[in-house]
Amino acid sequence: MSDDGRLSIGELAEHAGVTVKTVRFYSDRGLLPEAARSAGGHRRYGPEAIDRLRLIRSLRTLDLPVTDIDRVLDREDALEDVIAGQLKELGSQLAAMRWRQAALHLLRDCTAEERADRLRVIGTVAAPPDTAALARFWRRVLPVRLPARMVSWILDAAVPQPPADPTPAQVLAFARLHALATAPCPPGHGWRPPAPERDPEYRPAVLYDGLGEAYQLVAPALRTGRAPHEGEALDCFVSAYAGAHGARDTPAFRRRLSLRLDRSAHPVMDLYWQLAAELATPLEPTLGAAQDWLRTALDTNLSEQHA
Repeated sequence: MSDDGRLSIGELAEHAGVTVKTVRFYSDRGLLPEAARSAGGHRRYGPEAIDRLRLIRSLRTLDLPVTDIDRVLDREDALEDVIAGQLKELGSQLAAMRWRQAALHLLRDCTAEERADRLRVIGTVAAPPDTAALARFWRRVLPVRLPARMVSWILDAAVPQPPADPTPAQVLAFARLHALATAPCPPGHGWRPPAPERDPEYRPAVLYDGLGEAYQLVAPALRTGRAPHEGEALDCFVSAYAGAHGARDTPAFRRRLSLRLDRSAHPVMDLYWQLAAELATPLEPTLGAAQDWLRTALDTNLSEQHA
């Protein structure tokens, strides 16, 4: 140490427990300002550089980028933001690794005949996947006149989120769901989104508003495994369709509604909800499960009327 208390680059490295090369690296990037230069042009640092260098080293052990370290050194309140950003990034990386691990198990634990098809399907999905394609699918299916708030809750309920720690089966289910949603026309079905209603009385917002209420009412029965039955949920379900078409809930309307629902059912949507169910939890029944429960309750109700 010189008479003025300044440290040479070697002395600073020794006090902080790092190499001279490390001190020079951080100094060259502006993280460790020099206090002065010696007569021979050698770097000199003030005593405070020891603590600063130790802080830099501690931050680097967390793999923080140099740019983030620079922010922390310049602003005391920046560390919290940097930590939050790093945790978010690590969360994404861990999710990707868990997804890749499950996908590799999926490929390892199948027959040679299955492997090519599974590899093709899962190869179209990023790791971790996003749900943008599924949201676009529903925007094509839903009526164009629905209010934005209604579209939002339907998308939230109808689009399953990729599990944070998926099983191999869930990776396959999500990949197949993605393939179903992105196919121009599902093979063998000739399916297109349903044509707009021609009934001038039809009010889609009334229908979906009522269906949302009916699905909430039936959720407890789905969670407990209770069989479809008459009650408030079914009445709300039928009233949603009746109100959307300017009709009344009568036995005749219920018969027409049952036939209408049978005609509008399609294997593509059945497959969608089957795959979505593999990604759901027992506490979060799908809209498809709610619709099936209510349709069965309606048919049961009609059967009992004719018994």
